Amino acid sequence: MRSSPLDTVSASGLAIGGAFGLAGTFVESAPLRETLWTIDGVALVVATALLTMKYQRLGNDSVAAGFLTFVAGESLLLSGNAAGLEASVPSYVGGISLWAAALVLISAPNTFALWMRLTGLVAAILFAVSVGMVLWGAPLLPTSAPLPAAGYPFLVLTFIGWIWTLMKPER
Repeated sequence: MRSSPLDTVSASGLAIGGAFGLAGTFVESAPLRETLWTIDGVALVVATALLTMKYQRLGNDSVAAGFLTFVAGESLLLSGNAAGLEASVPSYVGGISLWAAALVLISAPNTFALWMRLTGLVAAILFAVSVGMVLWGAPLLPTSAPLPAAGYPFLVLTFIGWIWTLMKPER
């Protein structure tokens, strides 16, 4: 299947989301972090909404449902951005819970290459562990290390794989 203009938009959204999301994790300035994460969130919602439609049309219901679940999770994350790190924890925990579920739904079938599926599953596990830690009283913030921060590079590697899949030439 050839890449369509919407595949390019999806790939761009994933790239922007990955880059701005990681950048926001490492900046000290709260207004700059919130701005980067808002751009990241909007780009990822657009990208994953388009990917929901693409994989639904292809008849791959699990992957489509995964991308739809990612839209819901990213929307929760967006809702907490302006509140600041501490106040955003409830929406953050809800958002990464849905990210974890989405990554499992997307990675379970063999739609994507094995390495992408594995990076997605590692990210899902790290986010699920982070959620459990917060629910059991650990004072984690979205920027806390090693968790949840360890999950972000695996998520971005998964995005890179999805981008590659979207943009690779037809065989």
